[in-house]
Amino acid sequence: MQVDPVFWQNRPVLVTGHTGFKGAWLVLWLRRMGARVVGLADGVPTSPSLYEMAHVGRGIGEVRADVRDAGAVREAFAEHAPEVVVHMAAQPFVRRSFRAPRETYEINVMGTANVLDAVRATPSVRAVVNVTSDKCYDNHPDRPPRPFVESDPKGGHDPYSSSKGCAELVADAYGRSFFAGQADGPRLASARAGNVIGGGDWGEDRLIPDIMRGAIAGEAIAIRNPQAVRPWQHVLNPLSGYLQLAQALAASPAAAGGWNFGPTVDDARPVHWITDHLTGRWPDRLRWEVDAGPHPHEAHHLSLDSSKAHEKLGWYPTWDLEAALDSIVEWYLAFAQDRDLRAVTEAQIERFAGGGGDR
Repeated sequence: MQVDPVFWQNRPVLVTGHTGFKGAWLVLWLRRMGARVVGLADGVPTSPSLYEMAHVGRGIGEVRADVRDAGAVREAFAEHAPEVVVHMAAQPFVRRSFRAPRETYEINVMGTANVLDAVRATPSVRAVVNVTSDKCYDNHPDRPPRPFVESDPKGGHDPYSSSKGCAELVADAYGRSFFAGQADGPRLASARAGNVIGGGDWGEDRLIPDIMRGAIAGEAIAIRNPQAVRPWQHVLNPLSGYLQLAQALAASPAAAGGWNFGPTVDDARPVHWITDHLTGRWPDRLRWEVDAGPHPHEAHHLSLDSSKAHEKLGWYPTWDLEAALDSIVEWYLAFAQDRDLRAVTEAQIERFAGGGGDR
């Protein structure tokens, strides 16, 4: 299965969290294929933001609402009658979850319950992709460092990871209690990916934005945990998985459940490798140094087994890590040169969707 533009042509799609980094990329891709997109968010999460720089709101419907507001979410669903829902609204930052744990649970757990309750009340919905995180898995320190599979226990040391584990449990309960066995009802799946990278990410305490901010400012780059291994992948790789998963859900209830969308084993790299290779691509000389902290707890090793998506969806990453880094440097150089960032972003989507390399 591939992302099928014909499936998405003129299809009503509701994306929560469309003003975020991943949401903005997804909306631009959906619009490229002719989908009728409505975005639901309570504001723009970062400044600057890809959403504003690439004028992502142009040509779509928008609802200003907080996913914690169950009534507003339900009203948006009733008004716009989506067929496909991609739930991406979240508090996505690990370090912020230590400062605001209650808010993190309210958004990530109750927000998910509110969206799924709205789905229950909206007869038009056929497919729901609930986007969580690779951090939804219980990454116990005594656990052998093997890739996570979909059936592994959910949990988390920090409030963010725990909240994503909780969101998975909420989705599993809704799926089994309300959606299973309905021939014409909504079909629900959860998508798990992590450490997505790409142009336009300005999130706090994230490696690529920190590096690019330092590069543009000509400052030394502070790195927290150089040896930590993460499953790095360009944002378009998992987004292609989410789109293929939605197509599969629309076709068959067999696609319901959990799905991993991670990079190849070779692209699970330590932080220092990413930093060295990215700074080596930047035109000016950059340097990085270790930030001694103190820092909150972070897992040392994290990777996903995506065999299920390979075998049942035919999904594989299109861009490897080298191509991802090339595209990132291209995007942030375009930003530094004050170029048209919507055009730059859409051109990268076009190259990716064509199945070729980055350059």
